[in-house]
Parts: sequence; C-alpha cells; structure tokens
Amino acid sequence: MQLYRDDGIVLRTQKLGEADRIITVLGRSSGRVRAVAKGVRRTKSRFGARLEPFTHVDLMLHAGRSLDVITQAEVIRPYGQPLTGDYPRYTAGVAMLETAERFTPVEKEPALRQLLLLIGGLRALGEGAHDPRLVLDAFLLRSLAVAGYAPALRECARCGASGNGSAGDAQAAGGRRLPAFAIPAGGMVCASCRPPGAASPAAPTVDLMLALLRGDWENADHSERRHQVECSGLVAAYLQWHLEHSIRSLRHVERV
Repeated sequence: MQLYRDDGIVLRTQKLGEADRIITVLGRSSGRVRAVAKGVRRTKSRFGARLEPFTHVDLMLHAGRSLDVITQAEVIRPYGQPLTGDYPRYTAGVAMLETAERFTPVEKEPALRQLLLLIGGLRALGEGAHDPRLVLDAFLLRSLAVAGYAPALRECARCGASGNGSAGDAQAAGGRRLPAFAIPAGGMVCASCRPPGAASPAAPTVDLMLALLRGDWENADHSERRHQVECSGLVAAYLQWHLEHSIRSLRHVERV
C-alpha cells in the first residue's frame, strides 16, 4: 500500500465496528479524506484523543481500496479546546465543519482555500474577539465566494445595473439603492428585476454582509443586533439554496 502524509482539520468521526473509527479530514494536499483509525476507541489507544473534530493534525496514512488507514497522528493545534465550554462558539464551530464538508463533495480533490478559510474561522472563534455568529457568517460568505457563489451586493444580480451595496454609497448617489435580495437570482436586485417573494433587507444589513466578505471587523463588530440577525437569516438561506442541502447544525446556532 502507498504511504503518504498530510495535515488537515478533523471534520467528524464515525464509529466502525467495536474499536475503530472513520475519521473525515479536510487535508492540505489531499482534500477531503475518509480514513480508518484502528483501535482508537480502546482506552489504551495511542492517538484516539488526537483525532477529535476541530483538531489540526499531521497524519501518516496508507492508501486503501475504499478507505485509507491512519497509522500516525500528531496534533498541530487543538482548535476545539477553547470552544467546548462555550456553547455559542461551539455550535458555530460545528456549523463551520459541516459547511466545509458540504463544500468538498468529491473525496481527494484538493481544496486548499477552503481549508485555509476553515483554519482562520476556527482560530477566530477560539480567540473570542468577535461575536461567534459574525465569525460564522463571515466564514459562510467567504466559502460561498471561494466556490463561485458570492452574492451580488453592489449591482443587480440579474441585469448588472449599478446599485448601492451600502447605505453610505446610497446616500452619495442621491438615495438610490438596490431594494431587494433574491436568493435564486444570486443576491441584490433592482426594482425592475425584483421577483415575487424577494426579501427587502435594511441597508445596514447589506453593509454588514459586505463588511463580513471584506474582513472589515471594525464595522461588523459595531453593527446593530437586529441587522446581525437579518444578515444571518439571509446568509443561511442563500448558503443552503446553493448547496441544495440543509446545514443541520445551523438550527442549533439559531437557538443561541
């Protein structure tokens, strides 16, 4: 069997038989990999605790026919430690892991940008400098952008007409702004292109989405709670529409 080495974030684990686990890892070189860790559920396992979700690990693996086999695991950084005692941060982190897995549907297809986004998101959660839901929404928006699904916020998603992604821009342009957010259309739309059922987000909500995409934390951190809630709802709906699959862990985040 071919032996190879990679590092990555453990996304999830599944029981296999009486003593083994299947470990899903988003690797730096290999993309998403599912591998068997033999005997890790035994109390005397050498590296069972090193293969928990949120952990950045350095792995040695044997390539197998259906599942690879982990032969060695060393912890690079345990991102889960500061999250386990903080429910809002923990649930946001779980949603990040699930989203990263959904955005890497093909096994062993390199996804370095997605991995780097995930590492950055988990690091930000662990540092606790920002509201965990803001960190999650920033991660979700940037993951969408990496996948080619960034929402249009400064121009009409349908006709391309120039609009105003922010309240400040709208004021400078004489009060004109894009009035609606249409998920199937791909973002903000003008009045002429607005489909039935499109949302009408407040201008500061659109400002917040732009700030999260750009990493403008000064403005994001000072946004009002009601606009954060509206932003989260739009981002979650937009994400799940493009993935064509629900992110189950988002339900727990929304209860926080």
